Amino acid sequence: MKHARDEANKNGLHIDYIVSDYLDFETTEKFDLIIMIMCDFCALGPAQRNVLLSKFKSILKPEGSILMDVYSLNSFEEKIEDAAYEKNQLFGFWSPNDYYAFVNTFKYENEKVVLDKYTIFEANKGDRIVYNWLQHFSVDALQAEFEIHGLDIKMRLGNVAGDEFCSCKDEFAVIAGHSTNNRPK
Repeated sequence: MKHARDEANKNGLHIDYIVSDYLDFETTEKFDLIIMIMCDFCALGPAQRNVLLSKFKSILKPEGSILMDVYSLNSFEEKIEDAAYEKNQLFGFWSPNDYYAFVNTFKYENEKVVLDKYTIFEANKGDRIVYNWLQHFSVDALQAEFEIHGLDIKMRLGNVAGDEFCSCKDEFAVIAGHSTNNRPK
């Protein structure tokens, strides 16, 4: 957060940063820009996505924008059901101490969801299990979820850096806003 604030100040930008659990965040303020990156939207279930999109619509200014990235159907097609194990998997992501991680990957074709089940074994700490569910989207499927909440995709991009869109990539980004038919007054 400090780096973001320093960069904003250095560039003469007035930006209010808010760090919060986005599903619990409540405010009456309206925002010019809402950013959700790292394909975080994909880790939410349908009910959570509905809560979030409803919240986005209510806190977005009439001409405001939402920038988010999601995993594509291309990424889903490339996933393989598998079982693997590795010492200190993901470069030690799960613990600063040595551990072994067993990863089982499952695909749910109809839902376009992938489950990575991580079983982590760490000396003197026992084991723990983490379920990482990831939804994959087409632009049309994402637009359908947005439309329910009076939002439209205004632009599709290759990523949040603004690269050209290609359905052949593992991720894509969108800029969305209020539907022209449903703009708040």
